[in-house]
Amino acid sequence: MKKYIKYAILIALAIIIVFVVTLTNRNKTTTEQDNGKFKIVTSFYPMYVIALNITDGANNIELTNMADMNTGCIHDYTLLASDMKKIEKADVLIQNGLGLENFISKILNNQKDLAIIDASENISDFIQEESGINPHIWTSITNYIKQVGNISKGLMEKNQENAEIYQRNTENYIETLTNLRKIYEVELNYLKGKAAVCLNESFEYLGKELELNLKSIHTSHEESALSAKELKDVIDWMKENKATMIIVDRNDDLKNAQTLAEQTGAKIYKLDSALTGSSSKDAYVSSIKENMEVLKRAE
Repeated sequence: MKKYIKYAILIALAIIIVFVVTLTNRNKTTTEQDNGKFKIVTSFYPMYVIALNITDGANNIELTNMADMNTGCIHDYTLLASDMKKIEKADVLIQNGLGLENFISKILNNQKDLAIIDASENISDFIQEESGINPHIWTSITNYIKQVGNISKGLMEKNQENAEIYQRNTENYIETLTNLRKIYEVELNYLKGKAAVCLNESFEYLGKELELNLKSIHTSHEESALSAKELKDVIDWMKENKATMIIVDRNDDLKNAQTLAEQTGAKIYKLDSALTGSSSKDAYVSSIKENMEVLKRAE
């Protein structure tokens, strides 16, 4: 009898142990998935840098960038399973807007209650093109400052716990950006009215802010996409307007730019579109300063 009691006790203990381990693992999984933090997901790098500055020092928040830091422009981006996993538990998604994130509708179809902060809201200084609005508004410091304000406003509404921190960080960041814009205006004032060709639409807003006489040519950025006729038309325009500047992104294929430079004597200026970079709060400011130094060499 005692033997049976002993076995019964052992079996009961085994059942209890299995139950405790299972419950512990289940609670651990639940905690990992929902740790009680306010989860912010940004669509791509420029939005991430803004959110990084605004949320610095905030309590109980989790900031994640959806696309990889080196993805670049996400206009034709295809959502990955890993992207959907990041968004699955998000409280809010921050997007650039203006149609750049053409996958937003797919996300909302799966998560109808997901809050969206549109960084382009109430920004009207757009460049209209045949295919629609150019969405690369962050290359203009003025527009970027407005985007900072829009994201900050949205976060303060959605996460009131950190509203004071968001407000303080926003004021400090905008002050830094405003001072930087003033330096730009002084240092690059001599470029006003200067003719230039731009082979990357990201810099159209920068060109507009600097008041360049800008001819923008859309290419694939990675390979030669201009026909002989297109090249001839651009060369004729450059000669007619005495253009000495060819603006490209530092990661672009240079074949078209080199052809234009050889035919006109113009120089190539490689700029940073702030589409990729490190996880640093100062990334955008560093990018703008770097571009200023490059443009100061323009003749």
